[in-house]
Amino acid sequence: MEVFSLNKITILLFLLLATLTTLALGQGTRVGFYRTTCPRVESIVRSAVQSGVRSNPRAGPGLLRMFFHDCFVNGCDASILIDGSSTEKTAVPNIPIRGFEVIDAAKTQLEAACPGVVSCADILALAARDSVVLSGGTSWGVPTGRRDGLVSQASDTANLPAFNDPISVQIRKFADKGLNTQDLVTLVGGHTIGTASCAVFSYRLYNFNNTNGPDPDINQAFLPQLRALCPNGGDGSRRVGLDTGSVNSFDNSYYANLRNGRGVLESDAKLWSDPTTQRFVQRFLGVRGLPGMRFDVEFGRSMVKMGNTDLKVGSQGEIRRVCTATN
Repeated sequence: MEVFSLNKITILLFLLLATLTTLALGQGTRVGFYRTTCPRVESIVRSAVQSGVRSNPRAGPGLLRMFFHDCFVNGCDASILIDGSSTEKTAVPNIPIRGFEVIDAAKTQLEAACPGVVSCADILALAARDSVVLSGGTSWGVPTGRRDGLVSQASDTANLPAFNDPISVQIRKFADKGLNTQDLVTLVGGHTIGTASCAVFSYRLYNFNNTNGPDPDINQAFLPQLRALCPNGGDGSRRVGLDTGSVNSFDNSYYANLRNGRGVLESDAKLWSDPTTQRFVQRFLGVRGLPGMRFDVEFGRSMVKMGNTDLKVGSQGEIRRVCTATN
């Protein structure tokens, strides 16, 4: 009995030490991190997102893109929110993103309710989830406990996934963040909501790769529609839905559009034309002979996985009192 007790104590001490070591190393987040320190955090963020999207519908997909672009640059640390010259926010890929005011509104309310407690990085993670739910997607538990980064540099955005990346490059960029090919196809499915400017895809419509013709991945029946929206030499800032026919609904119709040659971005279209990624698109579409996957469920899982990329927790980073504080 005495030996058993000693062994039990030893095991408990080992587990306690392991837990303390994990915390000391700043690893890991958990759902309900603010349960006692700021219990209303999720309802406050949700309310800010709902209000912000009502005022500016582009804020919904913008918040999702914002989180994605933040996590892919030095981890999910809210560095994309920092104002100043040559910060991430000023980088070309981030200029079109909308919704920064939503994060500021949530932060203002949280500072009034529980000052100095909730990080901007966690607000952004929660807001991204809430924007998906507001668009008809399925909710998921968001692990929190991140701290905010101290550095934001536009030059660090060079490795963000780009609209013209071939599949091999897309896979490498995701793998660099610990994300596999299934995560890639799943997370890019976030394009089921939102728009892109003509400037980032109209080259596919007229003289693709100096061929004097369109990108062959574009369905010939879809081509006139895109050309009407983005005439040759026209307004490059005009916005076009990435998921034709379902631009405001978070669903798997995006993958059906890829299958039907109606992908707007070149990088999206390649998800279907390349067999490496096509099989995952097929699984989301329920193609016979392949194990099916539910997009809404897998999206939440991959978001949690991405959201734990290169975190700053514990004694790392800071809790920013103002999310858009100058760098």
